Amino acid sequence: MLIEKCVGRIVDIIYQDSKGNITKRQISIHKVRDGKVRGFDTVKQAFRSFEVERILAALPVSRRPA
Repeated sequence: MLIEKCVGRIVDIIYQDSKGNITKRQISIHKVRDGKVRGFDTVKQAFRSFEVERILAALPVSRRPA
């Protein structure tokens, strides 16, 4: 999946940081530019930047009917 198509959506990602640690994050993607994703981490309640090349997997969060 192209992460660029997820702008404006909430996405679960598997991310490998610069030290090799792998984490699962849920982010609301605000923009993708110059190989970086800027998004709001819904767990940490803060904006974060992610390197596109370090995103190992991405899956849009489906919204369930209320």
